[in-house]
Amino acid sequence: MEHKKNHNQLEKDSPYGKIIIESPVPSERFASYTFDEGLVAFRPAQRQHAALSEVAKQPEARMTVARIDDLVIGYAAFSYPDPLERWAEGNLERLLVLGAVEVSPNYRGAGLGKALLEVTMMDEAVEDYIIITTEYYWHWDLKSTGLNVWDYRRMMEKMMNHGGLMYTPTDDPEICSHPANCLMVRIGRNVDQETIDQFDRLRFARRYATYE
Repeated sequence: MEHKKNHNQLEKDSPYGKIIIESPVPSERFASYTFDEGLVAFRPAQRQHAALSEVAKQPEARMTVARIDDLVIGYAAFSYPDPLERWAEGNLERLLVLGAVEVSPNYRGAGLGKALLEVTMMDEAVEDYIIITTEYYWHWDLKSTGLNVWDYRRMMEKMMNHGGLMYTPTDDPEICSHPANCLMVRIGRNVDQETIDQFDRLRFARRYATYE
């Protein structure tokens, strides 16, 4: 089901020129943009752009971009959970996953990670959702940042806090496989208690399974 989306845009002056942060970006426009060659955290930039262009076609997906003209230099991608993940098991219509957030190393230092999340959350419609992100240390750019795993974790947590996502416990095995991994969650103020209770059962699926 496609829910209401309200476009928001912020212009930011930087040493690189005027940067536009906008959300959500319609799928056709997202596909028309070009990805900066530095956006390689998950796969080569062109392949990542192609993959996210497909995700953007999903009715519930939300794409937030930071761009200079038509060159995307950072993005945040929100969609329903992957069907193979724990978070899809409850079929929660009001659960979105921040599956990827990335800023090109060619444009870091301009506060774009925080801005991507802040502009996303300007939309009143996000208050109808639980938004989660799963942070795994093996996805982090430790090499180019020079940070150790704990400093990078603190940096990521601080950035996510700007979007209202807070550290939240879970017994998910993959997250529990390393102490630096974490689940971060934002519960919109319009989310009903029944949905929150269902989400809590997903967070602690092993605990609940013990009693069923």
